[in-house]
Amino acid sequence: MFDVEKIRLDFPILAKEIFGNPLVYLDNAATSQKPRQVIDALVDYYENFNANVHRGVHTLSMEATDKYEDAREKVSSFINSESSDSVIWTRNASESLNLVAYSWGENNINEGDEILLTPMEHHSNLVPWQELARRKNADIKFIPMLENGTLDMDRVDDLITEKTALVSAVHMSNALGTINPVRELGVKAHRMGAKILVDGAQSVPHMPTDVQELNCDFLVFSGHKMLGPTGIGALYVKKEILESMEPFLTGGEMVLEVSYEEASWADLPMKFEAGTPNIADSIGLGSAVDYLNVLGMENVREHEKDLTTYALNRFKNADLEGLDLFGPDDPNIRGGVFSFNTPDVHPHDLGTFLDRIGIAVRTGHHCAMPLVRSLGVAATARASFYLYNTKKEVDILVDGVTEALRYFRDGPN
Repeated sequence: MFDVEKIRLDFPILAKEIFGNPLVYLDNAATSQKPRQVIDALVDYYENFNANVHRGVHTLSMEATDKYEDAREKVSSFINSESSDSVIWTRNASESLNLVAYSWGENNINEGDEILLTPMEHHSNLVPWQELARRKNADIKFIPMLENGTLDMDRVDDLITEKTALVSAVHMSNALGTINPVRELGVKAHRMGAKILVDGAQSVPHMPTDVQELNCDFLVFSGHKMLGPTGIGALYVKKEILESMEPFLTGGEMVLEVSYEEASWADLPMKFEAGTPNIADSIGLGSAVDYLNVLGMENVREHEKDLTTYALNRFKNADLEGLDLFGPDDPNIRGGVFSFNTPDVHPHDLGTFLDRIGIAVRTGHHCAMPLVRSLGVAATARASFYLYNTKKEVDILVDGVTEALRYFRDGPN
């Protein structure tokens, strides 16, 4: 059974009070909270086998190396990668995307080529391609978006042509919650000889993700959004593509042989991991994967679909006159991300009001400025759910927003 109240006991921070109110943490699209098991894994590393990896024959180094590589195996299995050699440790999804843009893009994107994106991309899956296109004199195109926050898939066949070198798409939007049909995009991309990159920063933590089933060429995600520590992320690349890529960073650890004149590169995956890696947080991410595996990602997804369905109904039926809720109405194609705006109250004021009653939401453009502006607003307030959130917290959110709108409309009692 997926026992949310029992799960919540694993997260120390959820017992915290904010201005005398129980914390209602609804900023999970920005970063998730960490269970005691992950926190303990970090402490265990520093207390019991803190040493550098791959470099020593002494006991601590070998223990650290085993745990570090074991974490890579866990992550590889979690996304069903064909081999752990295809999983590269990075700091976050942003670094993973930049690695692809430089290591693959510089040698595979040429003048006149086209890169196809969606309008709902996070800046991390937009700016690197803008810069690459500028350097290579390539073009960026966008799949149109329908009014309900989904992609106009009827236009895709006309947009993916022989000029298309890459389709790079967010799996789940961090601003709308939209779950995009990335497998279908990949089929269409491969048909024309293009590659498909999936930004899984919001999907990997919230739903089963199988890179072989998706048949994606690249997948990026961050540990801190899936119960893991900050400063650790992963890049998956199909092995035959990864073997052809040149390293993004050079230096120690990623070399095979070095002379005063030249160097050769180590085998995968170390070829792309220059310098001392983020050992502790890699191990912490492995612990987060263990935690998610015990819960079962199908169960995590079903719990969030239930919350999303409930929240959609609560927002629809509440007294929230003038409030716009963005994104699809169908919980089957939507994650637990709720961005909303009202012309009467600035999102920052709304966020501050909610904070005073213990509710943590995000306000701003959510690193998706072009998307938010296309909605006709400068910013939104965003509530985002995860596996430890409850329907009671949805009620607290909707009641809090209702009270905030009344307060700013009528003033304090």
